[in-house]
Amino acid sequence: MTTTVPLVVPDFGDEATQGRKLAIICSKGNLDMAYPGLILANAALGEGVETHLFFTFWGFDMITKSRMHDLKFTMLGNTATHLPQGLGGLPGMTAMATHQMKKQIEDIGVPDVPDFLEQIVASGGHLWACRMSADMMHLDESDLSDDVEGIISAADFIEKTDGAQIIFI
Repeated sequence: MTTTVPLVVPDFGDEATQGRKLAIICSKGNLDMAYPGLILANAALGEGVETHLFFTFWGFDMITKSRMHDLKFTMLGNTATHLPQGLGGLPGMTAMATHQMKKQIEDIGVPDVPDFLEQIVASGGHLWACRMSADMMHLDESDLSDDVEGIISAADFIEKTDGAQIIFI
C-alpha cells in the first residue's frame, strides 16, 4: 500500500547511529507479545536507527484491519502470570485478563497497537507483511493496515534489511 506520509526521522548528529538498521520479526499476535517489538522499534527510531518490522504467521493479527483492534491476552499456558494455570481456562478469564492488561498499558501512557504502529510509521519506521503468511491466510493488501508498505517475501525482507541487527519475537 502506498501512502504519502511525511517522515519524521530524528537526527541527533550522532555518527554512531548513522547507517544502523534494526529488523524486527513479529510472529506473535497476542496482546502481550505485540508490545515488545513495537517498543523496541520506537526506541530504535528515537535513536535515529533505520527500523523495519516484518509481520509473519500470527503476527499478522497486529496489522490485519479486522483483528488489530481486538488483540487478546490469555493466562493459559503463561506461567509468568504467577497464577494457577487452571484459572486461565475458566470462562471469561481471557476477556478479564485482556481488559486488565489494556488498562495497565493505557495507565502508563502507551498507545494501543494500531496507534503505536501509526506512530512508528510517522517516525520513519517501515512495516512489511510476509508473502507466505498472506497467501496461507488468504489475505491481500486491502485486508491490512494502510501503514503496511507492502507484502513481500522473506528474501525481499532480508535484502531490504541487509546488515541490520535482527530481533525475532
